[in-house]
Amino acid sequence: MKKRDQWLAAPLGAGLAAALLSGCGSEDGTAAGTGQPVVMGMSDEVMTTDPASGYDPGSWVLFNNVYQSLMSFPKGSTSPTPDAARSCSFKDHSSQTYECTLQDGLKFSNGHPLTSEDVAYSFRRTLKINDKDGPAASMLSTIGDIKTPDKSTIVFQLKRPDATFPQKIASGAGSIVDHTEYPMDKLRTDGKAVGSGVYKLDSFDKSKAVFKVNPSYKGPATVQNSGVTLKFFHGEQAELKNAVQKGDVDLAYRGLAMKDIADLQAVDADDKNKLNVIEGTSAEIQHMVFNTKDPVAGKAGVRKAIAYLVDRSALVRDVYKRTAEPLYSVVPSGITGHKTSFFDLYGDRPQPAKAAAALQSEGIHGKVKLTLWATPIRYGPGTVPEFQEIAKQLNDSGLFEADVKSVPIDEYEKGVHAGAYGVYVKGWIPDYPDPDNFTAPFFGADSELANNYESKEIAEKILPATAAQGSRSATVDDFAKLQNTVAQDLPVLPLWQGKQYVVANSRISGLQWTLDASTVFRFWEIGKSANKS
Repeated sequence: MKKRDQWLAAPLGAGLAAALLSGCGSEDGTAAGTGQPVVMGMSDEVMTTDPASGYDPGSWVLFNNVYQSLMSFPKGSTSPTPDAARSCSFKDHSSQTYECTLQDGLKFSNGHPLTSEDVAYSFRRTLKINDKDGPAASMLSTIGDIKTPDKSTIVFQLKRPDATFPQKIASGAGSIVDHTEYPMDKLRTDGKAVGSGVYKLDSFDKSKAVFKVNPSYKGPATVQNSGVTLKFFHGEQAELKNAVQKGDVDLAYRGLAMKDIADLQAVDADDKNKLNVIEGTSAEIQHMVFNTKDPVAGKAGVRKAIAYLVDRSALVRDVYKRTAEPLYSVVPSGITGHKTSFFDLYGDRPQPAKAAAALQSEGIHGKVKLTLWATPIRYGPGTVPEFQEIAKQLNDSGLFEADVKSVPIDEYEKGVHAGAYGVYVKGWIPDYPDPDNFTAPFFGADSELANNYESKEIAEKILPATAAQGSRSATVDDFAKLQNTVAQDLPVLPLWQGKQYVVANSRISGLQWTLDASTVFRFWEIGKSANKS
C-alpha cells in the first residue's frame, strides 16, 4: 500500500473567497524568500520527479513544494482552499460538475504562462499514462471529461458524485505541469521538474535534491528561508541520526528509529546542545489484515479471538516507544466520523476467556497454528518486532501457536495478491484528510487490501452515499455504520495511529506548521536563524 501520508465542517467549495489568496513576498507575486538556507535529511526515497507516477511519501514531499495545485491545504487545516485557482466550487447539487477559475498572471519556473490548457493537460496526461505507481486509478478515476472554455477556466465533469474531489486535487495528484515540458504518453525520466510551486528544483541526484525559491511563484505561501537542500539517507537510520547530531543536517524528517526519537526526547532540557523533537499529528495508520478466504483466518471465530487478545497499548509502549497511539477504528482519530468501534466490541485489554469462547464457537478446541506475515521496511522498522510481539501475545494466551515470517516487499506483495497469506500487515498514509480515504480504498471495489472481503452494504450503499454528500459533517452517521460493520465482520484489525516527528537543531523554527493531518510537509514554513541560540 502506498503513501499516503481530515475533516470538513462545511460543504466543499462553498464560499471559497479570493481574499484568502495573497502574493508571496512582494506585490508582484514573486517569492522573496528570506532567512538562511536549510539542510534537511530524510531516509525515504524520492522515487520520481514526475507527478504522473510518484505515489510515495518521498516523491510527494517534492511535489508539494515544486508543483502547484488548484487547491491546497493551509497550515493547520484539513479544508482545502484555492492556490493556483482564484476560486473553485461545485456547480450542481450532485457533486459532479466542478469548476475552477485560475489566478491572473501565473507562471511556471521556466517563465512560461500557466493557463487552463496546462491544468487540463496535467490531469489528462496522468490518466492517459495510468502508471501503476501513480495516482490515476485511485485518485482521479472519477474524472469523466475536462473542458477549458477560456484560458482561466477549468470545468471537471465527474463520472459519479465525488464530494472529496477538491481534496484529491489539493494533494500531489493535482500537481500542474507545463504542457510543453512533459510528454503526453510517457513519463519524464531526466530527474528534472518544472512547476509553478513555491520552489524550483535546482538539481536532483541519488545523494540530494536542491530546491531554490521560485521567483515566479504566485500563491498564498510566504517563504521563511532562501532555499532547501534535501539529503537522502536511503533507509540508513543510524546515519541520519548521526547527521542531525553532528550538525551535517539542520533537521531530520521521516526515518529516525523509534528508540532514537524517545532517547532524544529524554535528553536533559538544560543541555545546551539539545536537539528539539517536534511532535505533530498524523493520520498514518496500520492494520492487521485477514484473508477472509483463508482456511484459518477465514473463520470469524479465529479473527474474533485475535481481536480479543491483541494488546495495542503494549505494542505502542514496548515496540513503538509511545511514538504511536492505539487505534480502535478504521477511521483514525481527528478525522470526521471517527468512532471507536473495535474498542466497543473487543475492549482495550486481552480477554482470554472471550477469545476461547470465540474459538469454541467454530468448534476449535486445540491451539490454532497461525503465521503472521510482515515485510521489514515498507511499513516502518517496527513492523516485524510488532508482529513478533503480537505472536507472543497470542501464544501467551495458550490458544495459539503463532509465528512470524518476514519477506522483502516485492515477494510480500506477490504473496498478498496471490492469497498466500492468511494474516498480514498493511500500512496507510492518507492522500487527503477525509474518512473516504480510509474506507473506499479498503472496502470498495478493487480493494487495496486484496483480502477477499466484500460488503454490499458498504460498497454499494454507504460509500456512494457519502461520496455524494458535499457536507462532510453530514456523513458521520453513515461512516459510523461502516465502522461498526467492519468491526463486526473483522476483515482487518486496526493496530495503531502514528505521530509525526522532526528532530532539529535550535536554529530551526516553524516546524509546527509542517506536521498536520494533511501530510503536506511545507518547506516554506521552515526558518533558520543566522546564529545559534
